[in-house]
Amino acid sequence: MFSSDHVGAVFFDVDGTLVPGTSSGVFLAGFLGHRDELARAEGAYASGALDNRQVSELDAAGWAGTAERRVSGWLDGLPLVAGIAETVVWCRRNGLVPVLATLAWTPIGGYLADRFGFHAFSGPELEISDGRFTGRVARHFDEHDKRDFALAQARELGLAPHSCGAVGDSRSDLPLFASVGLSVAFNASAGARAAAMVAVDGDDLRSVIPQLSRLVTAA
Repeated sequence: MFSSDHVGAVFFDVDGTLVPGTSSGVFLAGFLGHRDELARAEGAYASGALDNRQVSELDAAGWAGTAERRVSGWLDGLPLVAGIAETVVWCRRNGLVPVLATLAWTPIGGYLADRFGFHAFSGPELEISDGRFTGRVARHFDEHDKRDFALAQARELGLAPHSCGAVGDSRSDLPLFASVGLSVAFNASAGARAAAMVAVDGDDLRSVIPQLSRLVTAA
């Protein structure tokens, strides 16, 4: 729970940011049998050749018949950048609400939120019937929805967008970067670097803390 004296929020991306060098979807597709196909589709999204709806529908089809209960076990092996837990603790201690703003499927966001203590998470939803994924998308969610989710979270917390920050790395972060007071490109693409206020590179998420400190100082 967060008290009413929080001074801001920080919206963290997942794929390419908390999950380095790959995406959570491609990682899980390795278990599901369509890893290479999804990796090509995500590359096409990054270049603008495909939209998020197309990538989500392709990925969802590969989940058909998989039991929902299997996913958390797979996610225990998800490659993650160092320093996530420590960065979340730092945010809380300094009055910043840590939130996952991501296009990763909701089972992934939910897993990471539970594991590290993020306040909330976003993402597209997979359709489930009788405990198994059907291979269809129950709810699409793109980069504009990601921005809108973050701004709605800010409103619920009683925060203005300029008192919030975003940490991300790619195309899906650009609308959000343009809507908050602090945007940090972390190990990011050229496009994300150009759109962000500051760029940080490193193998530990704690390297963004000096930049997030600006939100605390401003408050």
